[in-house]
Amino acid sequence: MQNLAPIALFVYNRPDHTRRTLSYLQKNVLAEESRLYIFSDGAKTDADNAKVDEVRQLAEHVTGFKSVRLIRREQNVGLANSIINGVTQLVNEYGKVIVFEDDLLSSPFTLDYFNEALDRYADQDQVMHIGAYMYDLKTPNLPQTFFYRAATSWGWATWARAWRYFEPDIDKLMQQFDAGKVHQFSIESTMNFWKQMMEFKSGKNNSWAIRWYASIFLRAGLTLNPSQSLIQNIGHDGTGVHSNNEDIYQVNMTRQPVTQYPAVIQEDAVAYQAIKQFLKKRKGNLWQRGVRFVVKIKTKYW
Repeated sequence: MQNLAPIALFVYNRPDHTRRTLSYLQKNVLAEESRLYIFSDGAKTDADNAKVDEVRQLAEHVTGFKSVRLIRREQNVGLANSIINGVTQLVNEYGKVIVFEDDLLSSPFTLDYFNEALDRYADQDQVMHIGAYMYDLKTPNLPQTFFYRAATSWGWATWARAWRYFEPDIDKLMQQFDAGKVHQFSIESTMNFWKQMMEFKSGKNNSWAIRWYASIFLRAGLTLNPSQSLIQNIGHDGTGVHSNNEDIYQVNMTRQPVTQYPAVIQEDAVAYQAIKQFLKKRKGNLWQRGVRFVVKIKTKYW
């Protein structure tokens, strides 16, 4: 495989998570042929300085890749701006990018999957995003990979041709939705994607990911996904910017290479229903949701 995509790794102040993420990335079959760019955000407060420096010391000594470049931000720009700026920089230079955050463990075949998909669908304008994480779906006989509407943010890749449609302005995005689009965008009201849009508008979150998904959705774009996750998120321990202590999204990460890709560029109806049922079940009944809320509050304030 020639002309591999660069890897962008976004880090902040979690040295242990970063160390594990790098360890798993180094074990990927294409690691030694891949360029790694580590984007290190500046400390938000003086209290974060020591951990930010520890992460940077770790990054300075990373081996196992074709090249490693550490980009230090002098000021704290926040995760969203860090990702938007870093992705824009690399797609402008290379035409494509693979994106990791500091709490994502990868299968040995994750980079192989990304690069194969980036090559395979390079000229398919409707395919705008490649995701590597997938929920623990129990549906039998799902294809090894499939197209779906929503964009997952735990390990992903894209092209310059798709990223140019990223719209950061929440008002420009929201004014293009009507009630029907909101329903479809939210996977028939099983996922709180529209709530995330409204919370971004009101300043309650700073998500780049929801704006990226909305940008894809409004162009009738598709995302490629594996039926068995190639990523395990270790950030649901309360240490992340937007994370809570949750095990809903824990998966058994596959250790097998991806060998099958869809030939027809359209959303997979069976996979869509499987995801919708997972999301519906994940919400639980009122009692289960209440218990989760109490646990979240205890974790945050007690």
